[in-house]
Amino acid sequence: MPFVLNRPDHAYFVRSVTDTAIVVNDRALTRSFYLSPDALHESWPPSDAAALTPADLLDPLALRPEVLLLGTGQRQVFPSADVLAACLTRGIGIEVMTNAAAARTFSVLASEGRKVIAAFLLAQD
Repeated sequence: MPFVLNRPDHAYFVRSVTDTAIVVNDRALTRSFYLSPDALHESWPPSDAAALTPADLLDPLALRPEVLLLGTGQRQVFPSADVLAACLTRGIGIEVMTNAAAARTFSVLASEGRKVIAAFLLAQD
């Protein structure tokens, strides 16, 4: 499903989402990653929302976003209350959604100049 046809004014954007990959700019990513409008972090170890821990969010939260969008794959899967609390106790909003919804929401918030991080969980083979 394509999301962005034209290049926006920020450095990184999600162009499309499939069941097995997410295309950021012109690069297909098949492993979990997180991004902001100006940075892409491809080495993010978690691949399952149920196994996500507060420690897994330390690096994304260090970027001090207003909101963290957590894409959990093809289905919305909420992480543990400890993971949600890791954001909320820092005053950072967290929204849990499918990868496709997280990509669409990221595009809107980034185009508005918001401090947003989108973290996408992709299952490992």
